[in-house]
Amino acid sequence: MNTSPPSPEASARPAGLRRQAEALASALPPLMADARHLAATVQLGQHGRRRSGMGDEFWQYRPAHAGDGARAIDWRRSGRADQQFVREKEWQAAQSVHLWVDDARSMEFTGDPKRQAKADRARLLALALAVLLIRAGERVGLADPVAPPRSGEVQLLRLAQALTRPAGEADFGAPEARAILPGSRAVFISDFMADPAAVEAALGHAADRGVRGVLLQVLDPVEEAFPFDGRTIFESMGGTVAHETRKAGDLRDRYLARLAERKARLSALAAQAGWLFTTHHTGDPAQGALLWLYAALGKGR
Repeated sequence: MNTSPPSPEASARPAGLRRQAEALASALPPLMADARHLAATVQLGQHGRRRSGMGDEFWQYRPAHAGDGARAIDWRRSGRADQQFVREKEWQAAQSVHLWVDDARSMEFTGDPKRQAKADRARLLALALAVLLIRAGERVGLADPVAPPRSGEVQLLRLAQALTRPAGEADFGAPEARAILPGSRAVFISDFMADPAAVEAALGHAADRGVRGVLLQVLDPVEEAFPFDGRTIFESMGGTVAHETRKAGDLRDRYLARLAERKARLSALAAQAGWLFTTHHTGDPAQGALLWLYAALGKGR
């Protein structure tokens, strides 16, 4: 029997894992609480995502059209009017929705310590959206194999745990689309500061699989206004890119033009794939972005 003491590396590993686990667990309750609170502030109505289709519950009456069979006609309702009506039922098949939230270093930026970092806002919106979707009976998961779409409260905990993983090492993120199910919906949340070619590739892959979705660009107000002047050192959050200038103000017009070009390209890429695109600023209330996400996912269903 080996009675030699464990190596320093072996003894340190459990302690390090425990510290990481405790740090991860401490982030879960606040994020989950904030997401539930945000979801509760959004008034969607009881049937915000209803549509006609196969199901058991009555949805609405509609005027009969050519091609509707006699069995589809509700004769009792039609007897009270001068035209025939069809009794439609609510579609009850759950939809799978995949979330991709950029975890690159660029998302850690905030132009004001009192303002949420882009990553924090993105995670909050993603989890609050998951709360609303699961409440509506949908299956929600991530765009990578870590958390495939499922329903229920346990899935929300899985998503919260996945979304609070440590940030990635890359300065800028690229959308993940390999695990997205055919015919599902997807949500990509990022600052989209990386090469747009990565977004184009992901959208092309998704479109080939019949996936529809939305792009939500999250930016800090400083990134929109470019309030810099005089001597300034610009450095990426990961420290891999740096630029020093003595006349930062001279760069403002070119920067804003490039930003506008990027937004226009993202919007065009989204339109080509049948997706929707918008920009959200961390200085604005999160409710507006959450409402837009929820409504946008319902388009084209």
